Amino acid sequence: MKKLFTFLFIGLIGFAVNAQDKTAKIEFETETIDYGTIEKGADGVRVFKFKNTGNEPLIITKVKSSCGCTVPKKPKEPIMPGETGEIEVKYDTNRVNPIRKTITVNSNAKRSIIALKIKGNVIDPNKTSVVKKKSKSIIEQ
Repeated sequence: MKKLFTFLFIGLIGFAVNAQDKTAKIEFETETIDYGTIEKGADGVRVFKFKNTGNEPLIITKVKSSCGCTVPKKPKEPIMPGETGEIEVKYDTNRVNPIRKTITVNSNAKRSIIALKIKGNVIDPNKTSVVKKKSKSIIEQ
């Protein structure tokens, strides 16, 4: 009887461990996109590419931005194991200032919440700098 319980216990643990391996896994090519320095009104669309490296379909349940100036778009369909997907992010480049925003991705993956970042600087080329260029000194001429 003792051997039967031991055998059942080991079998149950083996089944539980095996069941835990069946999960979706999300791996992004990069978790930060740098816009660099861009001009006001430039194309603000960028794409975070990812792959489901797990063995279950990946379902992106929610994608949320830290503010209204950044609009993310999530995939509508599940991403099957081994397939790739994209999360499109559009920043409003009519706002002249540095970009530092976070996009939160919720899914059924093993790592269920991921914070993606965008950064950069939007400048207005029509505005002149407050600091004017200094004329050359007599020695430099």
